[in-house]
Amino acid sequence: MVADANPDASGRTLQEPFFLLPKASDSSFIGAIRQLCQEHQVDVLLPLVTRELEILSAHKQEFLQAGTRIIVSDAEKLHLANDKLQLMQKLHQHGIAVAPFYTANTAEEIATCAYALGYPHKKVCIKPALSNGSRGMRILDAQAGSFEAFFEQKPGNTHASLESIMGLFGSRELPAMLVMEYLPGEEYTVDALLDNGEPLLILPRKRIAMNNGISVAGVFENNEEIINYAAQVFRCMQLHGPNGLQVKRGEDGHFYLLEINPRLQGSTTTAMGMGINLPVLAVQQAMGMNIKPLIPEPRWGLRFVRYYEDAWFKR
Repeated sequence: MVADANPDASGRTLQEPFFLLPKASDSSFIGAIRQLCQEHQVDVLLPLVTRELEILSAHKQEFLQAGTRIIVSDAEKLHLANDKLQLMQKLHQHGIAVAPFYTANTAEEIATCAYALGYPHKKVCIKPALSNGSRGMRILDAQAGSFEAFFEQKPGNTHASLESIMGLFGSRELPAMLVMEYLPGEEYTVDALLDNGEPLLILPRKRIAMNNGISVAGVFENNEEIINYAAQVFRCMQLHGPNGLQVKRGEDGHFYLLEINPRLQGSTTTAMGMGINLPVLAVQQAMGMNIKPLIPEPRWGLRFVRYYEDAWFKR
C-alpha cells in the first residue's frame, strides 16, 4: 500500500492500492492515516517526508496500541536533529567537532557573523535553522554576481554576495539562521541503520555529481574517518531506525557535519546495488527481527549513477 499527499506522486505506480492523503500540516492528517492503517491492518508505517516525522512520532504509541508500528525516532530527538542550530550546539557541547558557526536573526547580524568568519576573503554558508531540501541555503561569495560568474554559473546557483542578501532581507526579522564556515572539500552522504543510537550499519558514499542538491552519481567508500565521525554523531543524538547525514571536508582536511536526515534519504536506494535494502531492513527491525545476520558485507568501491524513468497512470 502506498499513500501520498501528491496525486501525481511517482510512487503510486509502484504498488497498489494508492491513497491520497492530506498534508502533514492539515488537522485531518493523523486521522486519515489512522483510518487507513485500521482498515488495511497495516503492521508497519514507514514515513519518508521530514515534515511528517514529528507529528507521527507524537502519535506512535497510539498507533502501536492499535497494532501499527511507526518507524520513527522520538519526537524530541527528531526536533533536535531537524533544528540545525540546536544540533550544532548539542554536538559542540558534547565535544564532537563541528565547523565554526554563529546564529543570526537579522541581515545586520548575518553580516557581522560573516565578517567574523572571514568574508569577503572566505566563503560563508547561511541557512535557516529549520528547513529541509536546501531551502534557504546560500553560500555567501564575494565573486557571486560578477561578470565571470554570469557566464560560468548555471541559473539557480546557490552562491550569492552578502550585499545581495542584505538587500533581499532588508530590516525584516528573520527566523533563526545558522551562519557557518564554508567547507570547500568533497561531500559525502552517509546512510545508516541505528538501534537507539547504536549503529548497525554505516554506509558513506562520495557525491560525485549533484542536481539541485540531489546526488545523481557517487561511489561507496570505506572511509574510516567518516564512519567513526558519523557513529559519534548518531550515538550523541540517540536516533533510531534508518537515518542519514551529510559531511563535507573543511580547509583543515577533516570532515564536518552539514545536516542530519532522521529518515530514509532519497538516494538510499543506491545501496541496493550492493544487495543492501535499507527499507526492508528497517521494516524487519521494526518487526523485532535480529537484522545483524541479514546485513550483507558492503561492496566498497561500487559506483552508481541515477537517472529519470517514466511512469504512466490514469486517475
